[in-house]
Amino acid sequence: MADGPTINTIAERAGVSIASVSRVLNGLPTRQETVRKVMAAADELGYVRNAVARSLKSRRTHQVAFAMADVGNPAYLAMLRQIQPVLKDAGYRLVLHSTDAVVADEIDVLHSLGERYVDGLIMVPLRVTEAHLEMLDAARAPVVIIGQVPEGTRVDNVRADSRTGVKLAIDHLHALGRRRIGMINGPLDTVPGAARGAAYREALGGVGLPYDEDLVQIGDFYRAEGGRAVAELLDRVPDVDALMCANDLIALGALDVLRAAGRRVPEDVAVVGMDDTDLAAASWPSLSSVSLGSAERGRAAAELMLERLQGGDGEPRLVTVAPRLVVRASTAGAPVADFPAESRTDRKESAE
Repeated sequence: MADGPTINTIAERAGVSIASVSRVLNGLPTRQETVRKVMAAADELGYVRNAVARSLKSRRTHQVAFAMADVGNPAYLAMLRQIQPVLKDAGYRLVLHSTDAVVADEIDVLHSLGERYVDGLIMVPLRVTEAHLEMLDAARAPVVIIGQVPEGTRVDNVRADSRTGVKLAIDHLHALGRRRIGMINGPLDTVPGAARGAAYREALGGVGLPYDEDLVQIGDFYRAEGGRAVAELLDRVPDVDALMCANDLIALGALDVLRAAGRRVPEDVAVVGMDDTDLAAASWPSLSSVSLGSAERGRAAAELMLERLQGGDGEPRLVTVAPRLVVRASTAGAPVADFPAESRTDRKESAE
């Protein structure tokens, strides 16, 4: 052992063949259980792989990129916490890109796949442009998109079901007797903004309430921007008795403004967020929120990526994660209750 561990000693420690160790260390498709055994044995023996030599030989880097709009957003952090361990167990490192939802930055990340600095990319674009679609079609490495893409886009895709999620929230507010239900949304040129705005209008019709443009305020998916949007809505429509917010950060901004204005939550104004992040349970009052399964979407995306990296070449897959409404004090003033929609499915009709 004076010269350090070898493939032979790793194979002996892991209880697998020398060929299996070679395949794992060279980044070739191998069963995940074998990868875990080999990587654990290599770590125990202090084996240090020459990443440069391995990359040149196998044309693999054993790195996967994760590109999202804002690394500080709790929804993306929930995804990250699931993506990283799935990839790590298979011997991959995760490279993070925070794009600020700038289309040019996202296109640059897609373009750089041709430089082979990573073996694959998981991306959460807020906007999907023609440039995105062209780059996805020409991608030189596997790509998984978390979010809605146009039908026919040949890429593995993991989606939330915002349509059902918003309906759960509006039905809940209507059942509580709320009739002036406002919507605080993000930009309508984003995938979630467009989907959640359309879902709000549809959900109002489902409970027999008219759509009123005065009850809709567009801001951005950040706490401060959400607060400003809520303040404008309250000035324009002081009799609003409930707010459907497009994400939890907007909803937290709403709680800030309502508190400053002396409006009681939920007595005067009930508030519902979306994403059910850790911040929702920790806010005061605790925030009712629609969980869009951020963690489950992250895990599903990582699993789809591993299938491609391990040689899967089938048709692109679509995984849709069902939402659930978690009721807390900001609407009912009651203990937590959980209202699920339906379990995760592989289907085509749902939207982000």
